[in-house]
Amino acid sequence: MERQRGTGYGAAAAGRRWKRAKQQKYLYLMILPAFVCTLIFAYGPMFGLYMSFINYSPGGGTFFHQFFHSDFVGTEWFRYFFTSGDFYTVMRNTLAQSLLSLLLGFPAPIILALMINEVRGGIFKRTVQTMSYLPHFISWVIAANVIVTLLSSQGVINQLLVSLHLVKEPIQFLQNGHMFWWIIAFSNTWKDMGFNAIIYLAAIAGINPELYEAARVDGASRWRQMWNVTLPALKPTIVILSILAVGNVLNAGFDQQYLLQNTTVLKYSDVIDTYTYRYGLQNGMFSYGAAVGLFKSVVAFVLVVLVNAWSRKVNEQSLY
Repeated sequence: MERQRGTGYGAAAAGRRWKRAKQQKYLYLMILPAFVCTLIFAYGPMFGLYMSFINYSPGGGTFFHQFFHSDFVGTEWFRYFFTSGDFYTVMRNTLAQSLLSLLLGFPAPIILALMINEVRGGIFKRTVQTMSYLPHFISWVIAANVIVTLLSSQGVINQLLVSLHLVKEPIQFLQNGHMFWWIIAFSNTWKDMGFNAIIYLAAIAGINPELYEAARVDGASRWRQMWNVTLPALKPTIVILSILAVGNVLNAGFDQQYLLQNTTVLKYSDVIDTYTYRYGLQNGMFSYGAAVGLFKSVVAFVLVVLVNAWSRKVNEQSLY
């Protein structure tokens, strides 16, 4: 009897799901192109991960013939990466640049969104918001040239420091390895701060105005309203974005490092992405480059799962 009841309940639930799908068929049609593109460009190339476990070398014949007939070496490329002298340097640079960018870049859009939200002048508010997210749409090729020009020995920053007698002679910013990490962190923050603030502004726009009215009735100042109403309402958004940010901790970027680095700071600028490009493409070690990239992806996946589980346990909020 219980089995029949369970079977009937399952059939009824399946029928309701099918009825709901038919009602929302146009919504499913709208997401179909994105779903197909994700399958083709995100999941389709994953078969290439097999290259991490073979000794692939392009030669005679087609790509697939060489790919599937290369010698299987197992985890040899991973051991080579972990035991090489480059592992410590690359991981140090990647983590240092990512954590500094996270330290500066994560709270910056929150603070900017709160400040923009408190501005009452409509024209000034829209102007500041437009100017803040405009750098996001500038390519790193242009942004890197701007940064190099500003930080050059004859750039505006050095001229200002010398004119204020803060330094006696121009500072070679881009030739100083210890400054390179901070340059990358500030550059990432400047470029993405305004665009990321849009997410928080959208979350702020969804806050019930009655909460602010109740706070004003209780005599709360604008500062207290922001602290006790706005920030708690932003907590779910902050948690989700922080989980995603931790998952990208090994994704220090490629464009900014590649365009701003030089031989004098290579010891401090070489991250996983530039290291993979140099060995995987420039040196023709395709399997080695694929293994390093797979290592980064696996670590990112594990970090997302762990941080998401911790957030669900502590804050009762998670990504999934």
